[in-house]
Amino acid sequence: MRKKNNSINFIFGSILTSFMLGLILLGFFWTPFDSEAMQADLMLKAPSLLHLFGTDQFGRDVLSRVLVGGGNTLIVASGTVLIGGTVGILLGGMTGYFGGWLDEGFMRVNDALAAFPSVLIALLIISVSGSGRLEMILALGIAFIPSFVRVVRGEFMRLREADYVVSAKLIKVPTLRILFVHMLPNIRPVLLSALTIGFNNAILAEAGMSYLGIGVQPPDASLGKMLSEAQTFLASGPWCAIFPGVFLVLLILGVSILGEGIMDQFGGGR
Repeated sequence: MRKKNNSINFIFGSILTSFMLGLILLGFFWTPFDSEAMQADLMLKAPSLLHLFGTDQFGRDVLSRVLVGGGNTLIVASGTVLIGGTVGILLGGMTGYFGGWLDEGFMRVNDALAAFPSVLIALLIISVSGSGRLEMILALGIAFIPSFVRVVRGEFMRLREADYVVSAKLIKVPTLRILFVHMLPNIRPVLLSALTIGFNNAILAEAGMSYLGIGVQPPDASLGKMLSEAQTFLASGPWCAIFPGVFLVLLILGVSILGEGIMDQFGGGR
């Protein structure tokens, strides 16, 4: 029964995530209308066959803006995980494997950064570097490093006394090979879980910061900014908030279920 549930998670998560990513990728190449085209005579039109998600307060097609905004969210989340995950794996792997003064020094800095919410760190960085998509990727990437370091360090500390690692040291296998060929593949379930959680947290952070007006800046569309702008028109144009919100929820839900399914597939035997 457990195995069947794991399979269902993986299949359903794969289908939902693939569908959402397919829509986002479609938005990179095609949208029904220009996402920035304003038409005064189409302000706050309800969903119809022409405008499936309706139009916003400026007469812009909501579906087109959701697709473009989803693309910006995907870019920011992917860039965040790439930076935070890469640096976190390198630092966490080295400190967990070597220990000693290297571990002590890095972890003091890491614990100091981890004491602050990652979004707050990102806000501080953006306040210095300015707002925008690239700045947000860099800020969130740096802010997410401590969480990846803690996860990877703990796993490498657990594995460094394993028989196959000790044997590899005895026969003088190069350290980098031990770290990334022998040890890293054995933390896949935990790492996949951390990457999935990090990706979803990055999506939420991007949406939240754009909602506050310090994330992706106009004329680029953002799901968070769309939700913020839609507050004023909840009574006259609820679709302006419903469709971006549902899109965001489905994207996060798909990735979460897929991550759980992948972890179960790989990690049953940890």
